[in-house]
Amino acid sequence: MLEPLYTAAEARAAEEGHDVEQLMERAGAALAREVLERYPDARRFAVVCGGGSNGGDGRIAARILREAGRDAVETTAVEQADVIVDALFGTGFHGEPREEAAATIARINAAPAPVVAVDVPSGVDASTGEVAGEAVHAELTVTFHGRKVGLAVAPGLFHAGEVVVADIGLAEYETEHRLVTPAVLALVPPKRPEDSKYTAGSVLVAGGAPGLTGAARLAATAAFRADAGYVAVAVPEQSLAVVEATLLEPVKVTWEHAVDAAAKARALAIGPGLGRDAAAARIREQLLGAGDHALVLDADALHGLEPGDWGPRAVLTPHAGELARLLGEDSAWVGAHRLEAALRGAERFGCVCLLKGADTIVAAPGQGVLVAVADAPGLASAGTGDVLTGILAAFLAKGIEPRLAAAAAATAHALAARSLPQRGLRASDVVDALPGVLS
Repeated sequence: MLEPLYTAAEARAAEEGHDVEQLMERAGAALAREVLERYPDARRFAVVCGGGSNGGDGRIAARILREAGRDAVETTAVEQADVIVDALFGTGFHGEPREEAAATIARINAAPAPVVAVDVPSGVDASTGEVAGEAVHAELTVTFHGRKVGLAVAPGLFHAGEVVVADIGLAEYETEHRLVTPAVLALVPPKRPEDSKYTAGSVLVAGGAPGLTGAARLAATAAFRADAGYVAVAVPEQSLAVVEATLLEPVKVTWEHAVDAAAKARALAIGPGLGRDAAAARIREQLLGAGDHALVLDADALHGLEPGDWGPRAVLTPHAGELARLLGEDSAWVGAHRLEAALRGAERFGCVCLLKGADTIVAAPGQGVLVAVADAPGLASAGTGDVLTGILAAFLAKGIEPRLAAAAAATAHALAARSLPQRGLRASDVVDALPGVLS
Protein backbone atom coordinates (compact mmCIF):
# COMPACT_ATOMS: atom_id res chain seq x y z
CA MET A 1 0.00 0.00 0.00
CA LEU A 2 2.76 2.43 0.99
CA GLU A 3 6.44 1.94 0.10
CA PRO A 4 9.42 3.80 1.56
CA LEU A 5 10.76 6.95 -0.07
CA TYR A 6 14.23 7.70 1.26
CA THR A 7 15.80 11.06 1.94
CA ALA A 8 19.59 11.27 1.79
CA ALA A 9 19.79 11.11 5.60
CA GLU A 10 17.53 8.06 5.74
CA ALA A 11 19.58 6.32 3.07
CA ARG A 12 22.73 6.93 5.13
CA ALA A 13 21.01 5.65 8.25
CA ALA A 14 19.97 2.46 6.47
CA GLU A 15 23.63 1.85 5.59
CA GLU A 16 24.97 2.38 9.11
CA GLY A 17 26.85 -0.59 10.49
CA HIS A 18 27.58 -2.04 7.06
CA ASP A 19 30.97 -2.27 5.39
CA VAL A 20 31.13 0.60 2.89
CA GLU A 21 33.40 -1.18 0.41
CA GLN A 22 31.16 -4.24 0.43
CA LEU A 23 28.07 -2.10 -0.20
CA MET A 24 29.84 -0.34 -3.09
CA GLU A 25 30.81 -3.69 -4.60
CA ARG A 26 27.19 -4.86 -4.43
CA ALA A 27 25.93 -1.58 -5.85
CA GLY A 28 28.42 -1.60 -8.72
CA ALA A 29 27.58 -5.20 -9.55
CA ALA A 30 23.85 -4.48 -9.49
CA LEU A 31 24.37 -1.47 -11.73
CA ALA A 32 26.40 -3.46 -14.24
CA ARG A 33 23.74 -6.19 -14.34
CA GLU A 34 20.96 -3.73 -15.03
CA VAL A 35 22.96 -1.95 -17.73
CA LEU A 36 23.85 -5.20 -19.51
CA GLU A 37 20.25 -6.40 -19.32
CA ARG A 38 18.85 -3.13 -20.65
CA TYR A 39 21.48 -2.53 -23.36
CA PRO A 40 22.76 -5.97 -24.38
CA ASP A 41 24.09 -4.77 -27.75
CA ALA A 42 25.98 -1.75 -26.41
CA ARG A 43 29.77 -2.03 -26.65
CA ARG A 44 31.12 1.36 -25.58
CA PHE A 45 30.27 2.72 -22.13
CA ALA A 46 31.33 6.16 -20.91
CA VAL A 47 31.22 6.19 -17.11
CA VAL A 48 31.28 9.70 -15.66
CA CYS A 49 32.45 9.42 -12.05
CA GLY A 50 32.58 11.88 -9.18
CA GLY A 51 34.77 11.68 -6.14
CA GLY A 52 32.29 10.17 -3.68
CA SER A 53 30.76 6.76 -3.18
CA ASN A 54 28.53 7.29 -6.22
CA GLY A 55 31.66 7.56 -8.33
CA GLY A 56 32.98 4.45 -6.61
CA ASP A 57 29.84 2.56 -7.63
CA GLY A 58 30.43 3.70 -11.21
CA ARG A 59 34.07 2.57 -11.23
CA ILE A 60 33.14 -0.88 -9.94
CA ALA A 61 30.42 -1.16 -12.58
CA ALA A 62 32.95 -0.14 -15.27
CA ARG A 63 35.33 -2.87 -14.11
CA ILE A 64 32.58 -5.50 -14.26
CA LEU A 65 31.50 -4.28 -17.69
CA ARG A 66 35.08 -4.70 -18.91
CA GLU A 67 35.16 -8.20 -17.43
CA ALA A 68 32.03 -8.88 -19.49
CA GLY A 69 33.90 -7.89 -22.64
CA ARG A 70 32.67 -4.33 -22.99
CA ASP A 71 34.71 -1.18 -23.56
CA ALA A 72 33.93 0.76 -20.37
CA VAL A 73 36.07 3.75 -19.44
CA GLU A 74 35.88 6.52 -16.88
CA THR A 75 35.65 9.70 -18.93
CA THR A 76 33.75 12.91 -19.57
CA ALA A 77 34.24 12.47 -23.33
CA VAL A 78 30.81 10.92 -23.80
CA GLU A 79 29.97 11.78 -27.38
CA GLN A 80 31.02 8.45 -28.96
CA ALA A 81 29.57 6.16 -26.27
CA ASP A 82 26.71 3.74 -26.85
CA VAL A 83 25.60 4.23 -23.23
CA ILE A 84 26.54 6.91 -20.69
CA VAL A 85 26.63 6.04 -16.99
CA ASP A 86 26.09 9.08 -14.76
CA ALA A 87 27.96 8.47 -11.49
CA LEU A 88 28.89 12.09 -10.92
CA PHE A 89 26.79 13.04 -7.86
CA GLY A 90 24.91 10.81 -5.44
CA THR A 91 22.27 11.21 -2.77
CA GLY A 92 24.37 13.68 -0.77
CA PHE A 93 24.17 16.35 -3.47
CA HIS A 94 22.05 19.45 -2.97
CA GLY A 95 22.02 22.95 -4.38
CA GLU A 96 23.44 23.98 -7.73
CA PRO A 97 26.36 22.18 -9.43
CA ARG A 98 29.58 24.14 -9.72
CA GLU A 99 30.59 25.44 -13.12
CA GLU A 100 32.79 22.52 -14.17
CA ALA A 101 30.27 19.92 -13.02
CA ALA A 102 27.43 21.83 -14.70
CA ALA A 103 29.38 21.79 -17.95
CA THR A 104 29.87 18.04 -17.65
CA ILE A 105 26.15 17.53 -17.03
CA ALA A 106 25.30 19.68 -20.05
CA ARG A 107 27.71 17.58 -22.13
CA ILE A 108 26.00 14.37 -20.97
CA ASN A 109 22.58 15.77 -21.85
CA ALA A 110 23.76 16.89 -25.29
CA ALA A 111 25.15 13.47 -26.22
CA PRO A 112 22.97 11.17 -28.34
CA ALA A 113 23.44 8.05 -26.18
CA PRO A 114 20.97 6.91 -23.51
CA VAL A 115 21.95 7.81 -19.95
CA VAL A 116 21.82 5.54 -16.92
CA ALA A 117 21.91 7.44 -13.63
CA VAL A 118 23.44 5.86 -10.54
CA ASP A 119 21.11 6.17 -7.52
CA VAL A 120 19.82 9.61 -8.57
CA PRO A 121 20.44 11.78 -11.67
CA SER A 122 23.27 14.23 -11.00
CA GLY A 123 21.90 17.67 -10.16
CA VAL A 124 18.69 16.34 -8.55
CA ASP A 125 18.27 16.73 -4.80
CA ALA A 126 17.55 13.19 -3.61
CA SER A 127 15.64 14.42 -0.54
CA THR A 128 13.26 16.85 -2.24
CA GLY A 129 13.28 16.40 -6.01
CA GLU A 130 14.42 20.01 -6.41
CA VAL A 131 16.69 20.98 -9.31
CA ALA A 132 18.59 24.23 -8.78
CA GLY A 133 20.74 24.16 -11.93
CA GLU A 134 21.90 21.71 -14.57
CA ALA A 135 20.67 18.15 -14.00
CA VAL A 136 21.08 14.94 -15.94
CA HIS A 137 18.13 13.65 -17.94
CA ALA A 138 18.32 9.89 -17.56
CA GLU A 139 16.57 7.20 -19.52
CA LEU A 140 17.04 4.80 -16.62
CA THR A 141 17.93 5.33 -12.97
CA VAL A 142 19.29 2.40 -10.98
CA THR A 143 18.76 3.31 -7.34
CA PHE A 144 19.98 1.21 -4.45
CA HIS A 145 17.98 -0.33 -1.60
CA GLY A 146 14.93 1.91 -2.01
CA ARG A 147 13.46 4.68 -4.13
CA LYS A 148 14.57 8.18 -3.17
CA VAL A 149 12.15 11.06 -2.63
CA GLY A 150 13.76 13.00 -5.47
CA LEU A 151 12.92 10.24 -7.96
CA ALA A 152 9.19 10.50 -7.20
CA VAL A 153 8.75 14.25 -6.68
CA ALA A 154 8.99 16.72 -9.57
CA PRO A 155 11.04 18.16 -11.06
CA GLY A 156 13.38 15.29 -10.15
CA LEU A 157 10.72 12.84 -11.32
CA PHE A 158 11.08 14.19 -14.85
CA HIS A 159 14.84 13.62 -14.84
CA ALA A 160 14.81 10.04 -13.58
CA GLY A 161 13.27 8.15 -16.48
CA GLU A 162 12.43 4.57 -15.57
CA VAL A 163 13.48 3.72 -12.02
CA VAL A 164 14.80 0.30 -11.04
CA VAL A 165 15.43 -0.45 -7.36
CA ALA A 166 18.43 -2.73 -6.86
CA ASP A 167 18.73 -4.79 -3.69
CA ILE A 168 22.12 -4.44 -1.97
CA GLY A 169 21.29 -6.42 1.15
CA LEU A 170 20.00 -3.73 3.52
CA ALA A 171 17.03 -4.02 5.85
CA GLU A 172 14.02 -1.78 5.20
CA TYR A 173 14.17 1.50 7.12
CA GLU A 174 11.16 3.48 8.33
CA THR A 175 10.96 6.62 6.22
CA GLU A 176 9.08 9.86 6.74
CA HIS A 177 7.66 10.01 3.21
CA ARG A 178 5.97 7.15 1.37
CA LEU A 179 5.12 6.12 -2.18
CA VAL A 180 1.50 5.13 -2.78
CA THR A 181 0.90 1.83 -4.61
CA PRO A 182 -2.31 0.48 -6.17
CA ALA A 183 -2.83 -1.69 -3.08
CA VAL A 184 -4.18 1.44 -1.35
CA LEU A 185 -7.47 0.83 -3.15
CA ALA A 186 -8.09 -2.07 -0.78
CA LEU A 187 -9.09 0.63 1.71
CA VAL A 188 -12.17 1.51 -0.35
CA PRO A 189 -15.06 -0.53 1.06
CA PRO A 190 -17.41 -2.08 -1.50
CA LYS A 191 -21.15 -1.84 -1.10
CA ARG A 192 -22.50 -4.44 1.31
CA PRO A 193 -25.80 -6.30 1.01
CA GLU A 194 -27.14 -4.39 4.01
CA ASP A 195 -26.18 -0.93 2.66
CA SER A 196 -28.66 1.73 1.64
CA LYS A 197 -27.79 4.46 -0.82
CA TYR A 198 -26.88 6.68 2.11
CA THR A 199 -24.70 4.25 4.04
CA ALA A 200 -22.85 3.36 0.82
CA GLY A 201 -21.61 6.96 0.71
CA SER A 202 -23.59 10.18 0.27
CA VAL A 203 -22.11 13.23 -1.47
CA LEU A 204 -23.19 16.79 -2.20
CA VAL A 205 -21.38 18.63 -5.02
CA ALA A 206 -21.70 22.44 -4.86
CA GLY A 207 -20.71 24.45 -7.93
CA GLY A 208 -21.98 24.66 -11.50
CA ALA A 209 -22.21 28.40 -12.09
CA PRO A 210 -23.47 29.42 -15.56
CA GLY A 211 -20.89 28.46 -18.16
CA LEU A 212 -19.21 26.11 -15.69
CA THR A 213 -21.84 23.41 -15.23
CA GLY A 214 -19.60 20.77 -16.82
CA ALA A 215 -17.29 20.82 -13.80
CA ALA A 216 -20.08 20.01 -11.35
CA ARG A 217 -21.48 17.38 -13.69
CA LEU A 218 -18.10 15.64 -14.00
CA ALA A 219 -17.56 15.66 -10.24
CA ALA A 220 -21.04 14.28 -9.53
CA THR A 221 -20.77 11.54 -12.15
CA ALA A 222 -17.29 10.62 -10.91
CA ALA A 223 -18.60 10.29 -7.36
CA PHE A 224 -21.20 7.80 -8.54
CA ARG A 225 -18.64 5.88 -10.63
CA ALA A 226 -16.34 5.81 -7.58
CA ASP A 227 -19.14 3.85 -5.88
CA ALA A 228 -20.99 6.49 -3.89
CA GLY A 229 -24.59 5.48 -3.26
CA TYR A 230 -26.18 8.95 -3.30
CA VAL A 231 -25.07 12.16 -4.99
CA ALA A 232 -26.79 15.55 -5.02
CA VAL A 233 -25.72 18.62 -6.98
CA ALA A 234 -26.33 22.20 -5.83
CA VAL A 235 -26.12 24.86 -8.55
CA PRO A 236 -27.34 28.45 -9.01
CA GLU A 237 -30.93 28.90 -10.14
CA GLN A 238 -29.72 29.91 -13.63
CA SER A 239 -27.93 26.56 -14.07
CA LEU A 240 -30.66 24.27 -12.81
CA ALA A 241 -32.27 23.62 -16.19
CA VAL A 242 -28.92 22.61 -17.67
CA VAL A 243 -28.08 20.06 -14.99
CA GLU A 244 -31.65 18.75 -14.95
CA ALA A 245 -31.31 18.03 -18.66
CA THR A 246 -27.82 16.54 -18.55
CA LEU A 247 -27.55 14.65 -15.26
CA LEU A 248 -29.73 11.62 -14.73
CA GLU A 249 -28.86 10.00 -11.39
CA PRO A 250 -27.99 12.89 -9.04
CA VAL A 251 -30.58 14.87 -7.12
CA LYS A 252 -30.55 18.52 -8.27
CA VAL A 253 -31.14 21.54 -6.01
CA THR A 254 -30.39 25.24 -6.16
CA TRP A 255 -27.85 26.97 -3.93
CA GLU A 256 -30.77 28.33 -1.93
CA HIS A 257 -31.42 24.76 -0.71
CA ALA A 258 -27.80 23.58 -0.53
CA VAL A 259 -27.55 23.61 3.26
CA ASP A 260 -30.72 21.52 3.53
CA ALA A 261 -29.34 19.09 0.93
CA ALA A 262 -26.10 18.83 2.89
CA ALA A 263 -28.02 17.25 5.76
CA LYS A 264 -28.30 14.06 3.70
CA ALA A 265 -24.61 14.00 2.75
CA ARG A 266 -21.58 12.65 4.58
CA ALA A 267 -19.11 14.47 2.31
CA LEU A 268 -19.29 17.83 0.54
CA ALA A 269 -17.36 18.64 -2.63
CA ILE A 270 -17.28 22.43 -2.89
CA GLY A 271 -15.79 24.21 -5.86
CA PRO A 272 -16.25 22.53 -9.27
CA GLY A 273 -17.49 25.41 -11.42
CA LEU A 274 -18.43 27.42 -8.33
CA GLY A 275 -17.40 30.81 -9.71
CA ARG A 276 -15.76 33.62 -7.81
CA ASP A 277 -18.51 36.15 -7.19
CA ALA A 278 -20.05 37.12 -3.86
CA ALA A 279 -22.78 34.48 -4.13
CA ALA A 280 -20.18 31.76 -4.63
CA ALA A 281 -18.19 32.91 -1.60
CA ARG A 282 -21.38 33.02 0.45
CA ILE A 283 -22.45 29.45 -0.40
CA ARG A 284 -18.95 28.21 0.35
CA GLU A 285 -19.03 29.74 3.82
CA GLN A 286 -22.54 28.46 4.48
CA LEU A 287 -21.54 24.90 3.61
CA LEU A 288 -18.31 25.07 5.61
CA GLY A 289 -20.44 25.85 8.66
CA ALA A 290 -23.27 23.44 7.87
CA GLY A 291 -22.12 20.55 10.04
CA ASP A 292 -19.29 18.11 10.56
CA HIS A 293 -19.10 16.77 7.00
CA ALA A 294 -15.92 15.60 5.39
CA LEU A 295 -14.93 18.27 2.88
CA VAL A 296 -13.21 18.55 -0.48
CA LEU A 297 -12.34 22.13 -1.42
CA ASP A 298 -11.30 22.47 -5.04
CA ALA A 299 -10.99 25.00 -7.83
CA ASP A 300 -13.01 28.16 -7.17
CA ALA A 301 -13.63 27.18 -3.54
CA LEU A 302 -9.91 27.83 -2.97
CA HIS A 303 -10.18 31.42 -4.19
CA GLY A 304 -9.57 33.78 -1.28
CA LEU A 305 -9.82 30.88 1.18
CA GLU A 306 -8.61 31.48 4.74
CA PRO A 307 -7.96 28.86 7.44
CA GLY A 308 -10.93 27.81 9.55
CA ASP A 309 -11.97 25.35 12.23
CA TRP A 310 -13.08 22.94 9.47
CA GLY A 311 -9.45 22.03 8.77
CA PRO A 312 -9.21 18.54 10.37
CA ARG A 313 -12.05 17.19 8.21
CA ALA A 314 -11.00 18.81 4.92
CA VAL A 315 -8.87 18.07 1.89
CA LEU A 316 -7.71 20.91 -0.32
CA THR A 317 -6.94 19.88 -3.91
CA PRO A 318 -5.02 22.74 -5.54
CA HIS A 319 -2.89 22.70 -8.65
CA ALA A 320 0.38 24.63 -8.51
CA GLY A 321 -1.16 27.99 -9.40
CA GLU A 322 -3.93 27.70 -6.82
CA LEU A 323 -1.53 26.64 -4.08
CA ALA A 324 0.79 29.49 -5.00
CA ARG A 325 -2.00 32.00 -4.39
CA LEU A 326 -2.88 30.38 -1.06
CA LEU A 327 0.76 30.65 0.06
CA GLY A 328 1.51 34.09 -1.37
CA GLU A 329 4.06 32.65 -3.80
CA ASP A 330 4.14 32.35 -7.57
CA SER A 331 3.39 29.14 -9.44
CA ALA A 332 6.99 28.78 -10.65
CA TRP A 333 8.16 28.64 -7.04
CA VAL A 334 5.62 25.91 -6.25
CA GLY A 335 6.71 23.97 -9.33
CA ALA A 336 10.34 24.11 -8.19
CA HIS A 337 9.60 23.31 -4.51
CA ARG A 338 6.61 20.98 -4.64
CA LEU A 339 7.38 19.03 -1.48
CA GLU A 340 7.86 22.16 0.62
CA ALA A 341 4.81 23.83 -0.92
CA ALA A 342 2.47 20.94 -0.15
CA LEU A 343 3.71 20.75 3.44
CA ARG A 344 3.27 24.49 3.87
CA GLY A 345 -0.28 24.28 2.53
CA ALA A 346 -1.16 21.54 4.99
CA GLU A 347 0.33 23.43 7.93
CA ARG A 348 -1.27 26.75 7.04
CA PHE A 349 -4.79 25.36 6.74
CA GLY A 350 -4.49 22.59 9.32
CA CYS A 351 -5.79 20.01 6.86
CA VAL A 352 -4.77 17.58 4.16
CA CYS A 353 -3.38 19.31 1.08
CA LEU A 354 -3.36 17.33 -2.16
CA LEU A 355 -1.09 19.08 -4.65
CA LYS A 356 -2.11 17.83 -8.08
CA GLY A 357 0.43 16.88 -10.72
CA ALA A 358 2.28 13.98 -12.29
CA ASP A 359 3.58 13.45 -8.75
CA THR A 360 0.41 14.10 -6.76
CA ILE A 361 1.59 14.94 -3.24
CA VAL A 362 -0.66 14.37 -0.23
CA ALA A 363 0.51 16.33 2.81
CA ALA A 364 -1.01 16.47 6.29
CA PRO A 365 0.02 18.54 9.31
CA GLY A 366 2.86 16.95 11.26
CA GLN A 367 3.22 13.95 8.95
CA GLY A 368 5.35 12.93 6.00
CA VAL A 369 3.88 13.15 2.54
CA LEU A 370 2.35 10.42 0.42
CA VAL A 371 3.32 10.56 -3.26
CA ALA A 372 1.16 9.05 -6.00
CA VAL A 373 2.99 9.02 -9.34
CA ALA A 374 0.38 9.13 -12.10
CA ASP A 375 2.33 7.97 -15.18
CA ALA A 376 -0.68 9.16 -17.21
CA PRO A 377 0.15 12.24 -19.31
CA GLY A 378 -3.36 12.17 -20.76
CA LEU A 379 -4.59 13.65 -17.48
CA ALA A 380 -3.36 17.03 -18.75
CA SER A 381 -6.90 17.64 -20.01
CA ALA A 382 -9.65 20.00 -18.88
CA GLY A 383 -12.04 18.57 -16.31
CA THR A 384 -9.84 15.79 -14.95
CA GLY A 385 -9.39 17.73 -11.72
CA ASP A 386 -13.16 17.79 -11.26
CA VAL A 387 -13.17 14.02 -11.71
CA LEU A 388 -10.58 13.68 -8.94
CA THR A 389 -12.77 15.83 -6.68
CA GLY A 390 -15.73 13.52 -7.21
CA ILE A 391 -13.68 10.39 -6.53
CA LEU A 392 -12.26 11.88 -3.35
CA ALA A 393 -15.68 12.97 -2.13
CA ALA A 394 -16.99 9.43 -2.65
CA PHE A 395 -14.11 7.91 -0.70
CA LEU A 396 -14.55 10.38 2.15
CA ALA A 397 -18.29 9.60 2.18
CA LYS A 398 -17.37 5.94 2.66
CA GLY A 399 -15.54 6.84 5.87
CA ILE A 400 -11.89 6.69 4.78
CA GLU A 401 -9.79 9.15 6.77
CA PRO A 402 -8.82 12.23 4.72
CA ARG A 403 -5.10 11.57 4.17
CA LEU A 404 -5.59 8.02 2.94
CA ALA A 405 -8.76 8.92 1.05
CA ALA A 406 -6.76 11.50 -0.88
CA ALA A 407 -4.01 8.98 -1.65
CA ALA A 408 -6.55 6.38 -2.76
CA ALA A 409 -8.44 8.89 -4.91
CA ALA A 410 -5.26 10.03 -6.68
CA THR A 411 -4.41 6.39 -7.32
CA ALA A 412 -7.84 5.45 -8.70
CA HIS A 413 -7.78 8.57 -10.87
CA ALA A 414 -4.36 7.70 -12.30
CA LEU A 415 -5.13 4.01 -12.84
CA ALA A 416 -8.36 4.84 -14.66
CA ALA A 417 -6.49 7.22 -16.96
CA ARG A 418 -3.62 4.78 -17.42
CA SER A 419 -6.05 2.10 -18.62
CA LEU A 420 -6.96 4.28 -21.61
CA PRO A 421 -5.16 5.62 -24.70
CA GLN A 422 -3.37 8.78 -23.58
CA ARG A 423 -3.92 10.72 -26.79
CA GLY A 424 -7.32 12.36 -27.00
CA LEU A 425 -8.18 11.44 -23.41
CA ARG A 426 -11.21 13.31 -22.03
CA ALA A 427 -12.22 13.72 -18.42
CA SER A 428 -15.44 11.80 -19.06
CA ASP A 429 -13.36 8.86 -20.36
CA VAL A 430 -11.65 8.69 -16.96
CA VAL A 431 -15.05 8.68 -15.24
CA ASP A 432 -16.22 5.73 -17.31
CA ALA A 433 -13.04 3.75 -16.54
CA LEU A 434 -13.39 4.06 -12.75
CA PRO A 435 -15.52 0.96 -12.05
CA GLY A 436 -12.95 -1.21 -13.79
CA VAL A 437 -10.07 -0.10 -11.60
CA LEU A 438 -12.16 -0.38 -8.42
CA SER A 439 -13.40 -3.90 -9.19
